[in-house]
Amino acid sequence: MIDLLPSLQIGPHRVRYPILQGAMAVRVSGANLAAAVAEAGGVGVISAFGLGLTPRGRSPQGGSFGEATQAALVAELAKARAQSPQGVLGVNVLAAARGYRAIARTAAAAGADVIIIGAGLPLDLPEHLADYPQVALVPMVSNAAAARTLCQTWQQRYQRLPDALIVENCRTIGGHFSQCEHLDDQAQPLQVAIAQVRAALTELKVTLPLIAAGGIWDHSDLRHALALGADGVQIGSRFITTHECDAHPRYKAFHLQAQGQDVMVVPSPVGKPGRALRNAFAERAIAGSLRQEQRCIANCLESCLCRDHRQTYCLLQALAIAAQGDIENGLIFAGAAIKGSDRLLSVAELMTELTRPADLCVHS
Repeated sequence: MIDLLPSLQIGPHRVRYPILQGAMAVRVSGANLAAAVAEAGGVGVISAFGLGLTPRGRSPQGGSFGEATQAALVAELAKARAQSPQGVLGVNVLAAARGYRAIARTAAAAGADVIIIGAGLPLDLPEHLADYPQVALVPMVSNAAAARTLCQTWQQRYQRLPDALIVENCRTIGGHFSQCEHLDDQAQPLQVAIAQVRAALTELKVTLPLIAAGGIWDHSDLRHALALGADGVQIGSRFITTHECDAHPRYKAFHLQAQGQDVMVVPSPVGKPGRALRNAFAERAIAGSLRQEQRCIANCLESCLCRDHRQTYCLLQALAIAAQGDIENGLIFAGAAIKGSDRLLSVAELMTELTRPADLCVHS
């Protein structure tokens, strides 16, 4: 069958389809999901956040959480690479996490092809990955100012540029997001963001692939993003309802039933709002009536309202509780475009849906 979508070049890596699988923390997107996406022609991404927790969601005994995270990341990458020897594998690292530079170096040394950096501007990242020129660096940005600052800083200090930028749709992206600024109710935030980031890059005489994140659910959404000027898309929530997703079956089943009206904006200990599915935890978080002990379990963030001010909740613990199957007492991040599904799909089936018009997709 003839491919209907363009490929995507990210640094030295050519990806068959212009699709990055979004990173979902605490082993929701682990080795199994990332490897399956890479094998199917996209960029499979392992989320580094939360890997240092034990299988029961506890902080490791002895040693630091950062060391445990790095050791677990090496193991996850090895597992994914064994399943997808030739696929493009990425690791998502949060700039807001403690020791993120060491985690990024560990990912590069362990064989990641792409390192995606979110939750902050990694202005000094090239300095710490200078020994790994084959690793593509892909920061996430929410506006033109962030893109301009990042590119100017990297050019001036390190004589290099990002290999691509992920541009967030502030109205639909799941998890933490930046507030929409200077947009009226009729504006398409993704169209505005892509146009403004592209204009900023043009002023700098820079050409980079732009990857749209937020609001991509099916083939038509993907095509729309490309028509707006994106070179690729990042898709997160849709990959949760796959057999290969590493989350608990109850977590997947909860997403199967979810619709857009079930998405809520919740406070977070990182100080930014987050989009999550409605459950008892989200409702209590909004009401400020959480029963969970406001106790930091791993000291995982540089700045944390829970640890520093006894406010909100422990983000790592809340995500881990949900990912392990307690869908009422944990935090379940999701994008606003979620539409629910009638069954779990394999990643191969989902990639076929995403890369082909509906009338060309045939399910067995």
